[in-house]
Amino acid sequence: MKNRSSSPEQHGGSEALPEIEEALPAVEDAAGIDGAVAAMDSTNTATRMTESPRDVGVGPLPQPWPDDPRFDPELMANGDRRNVEDRFRYWSVQAIREELDRDRSALHIAIENLEHDLNIGSIVRSGNAFNVGGVHIVGRHRWNRRGALVTDRYLDILHHAAPVDLAQWARENDYHLVAVDNPPNSTALEETHLPERCVLVFGQESTGISDELLAVCEQAVRIKQYGSTRSLNVAAAAAIAMHWWVVQHRS
Repeated sequence: MKNRSSSPEQHGGSEALPEIEEALPAVEDAAGIDGAVAAMDSTNTATRMTESPRDVGVGPLPQPWPDDPRFDPELMANGDRRNVEDRFRYWSVQAIREELDRDRSALHIAIENLEHDLNIGSIVRSGNAFNVGGVHIVGRHRWNRRGALVTDRYLDILHHAAPVDLAQWARENDYHLVAVDNPPNSTALEETHLPERCVLVFGQESTGISDELLAVCEQAVRIKQYGSTRSLNVAAAAAIAMHWWVVQHRS
């Protein structure tokens, strides 16, 4: 993340590290939706202890299967090893998306993609965790999805070839562009009330937000730091900024 000033309060962003998920509780009543995520019994506990660390998620769902179109027959037959919340076990991707759409936040995020930054995927994953309304990729169309851990399947991904295109989208949809970076005119994130209809804008790990993209943002915020490093990882900064919006508008 580019350091734009000599201020001791620097900004940056964070990479969410993949975690090995605990196996889902055993099914107590496979005929119902609640049964698919029922409490774990001692038999499943013993089974997990003998499984490989890579055997995450849940195995096949015992029959009879729930009579519910949200459940994916293939996942019920073969097991669900995805990193999803228990309530979404065995659900199809489309069913999960439709459920998330019922409670999308007004927050959007935009990420500048100039150098195929590996952090983009981690930022997208955090966006899924906070159920953002959309993700905007500015610059190159292709981006490294590895860090997203397939969470991009549950989000709307929009592409803008240039900063002016993102600015046009924001105007047409009544959104405010807020840069998360540390130019001289930035204010501390912790002292800022973010707009509800907000697009948090993030730059590249090495260079920060480009001057062209910064120019179309209405304001810039930085994250206060108290250690020796000059900047945070951009994916870490993104997660912090998104959570600050959530504290203000969803808590």
